[in-house]
Amino acid sequence: MALKRLDKLIALNCNVSRKEARSLIKNGSVTVNGQRMLRAEELIDTESDDVSVEGYDFTLKEHIYIMLNKPQGVISATEDPNKKTVIDIIPDDLKRRSLFPCGRLDRDTTGLLVITDDGALCHKIMSPAHHVYKTYEATLSFAIDENDIAKLESGITLGDGTECLPAIVECIDINGFPGARIKIREGKYHQVKRMFVALGNNVEQLRRISIGALKLDEGLEEGECRELSDKELELIFKDE
Repeated sequence: MALKRLDKLIALNCNVSRKEARSLIKNGSVTVNGQRMLRAEELIDTESDDVSVEGYDFTLKEHIYIMLNKPQGVISATEDPNKKTVIDIIPDDLKRRSLFPCGRLDRDTTGLLVITDDGALCHKIMSPAHHVYKTYEATLSFAIDENDIAKLESGITLGDGTECLPAIVECIDINGFPGARIKIREGKYHQVKRMFVALGNNVEQLRRISIGALKLDEGLEEGECRELSDKELELIFKDE
């Protein structure tokens, strides 16, 4: 990993501003390899240097990756003056100032959402060019048939003329109601719902269960989250 400025790392890992990070350094609250550091511009090797900050449970990481089981009624945004966002429900011990949701789930859609501060990883996940499939379970008004599946898997055209890439679709039962498991590698506005509307159907409930081969941790209740491991991050770019 490349060398990073000390004040930037303190700001990221302590969830403080760069100005506050520089104050912590100036006040002698920061040690590197057991020695107090007073220069904010000091370069730190995040793989070998041992950094400590008095008053903080400090773990040195360049980026953080969080799996959230998104609940209904929460919007996929960093901030909103009137609505609760997915960032609002992240616990303080995982929060950073630069966190954002990687992609979006509709307000009433639940399930797997990755929260991070790594823009490069987010772009890689969301870009259709990287072929990262997102898998959803949709509870429907009516059961789909083989003709419906064929339309979705050949690349359905939405009501406004938007053409979708081919999906992978399976008819399933969801708690006694008609449903479908659908895999897409795009993220158009309300895409899954609009795909079924184009068939003359409606999505009653929608839940994302996986991104690539990374599956939602069924041990997480809606609204709960946890940090992802390096091995789990690798699963995002593998097929189920």
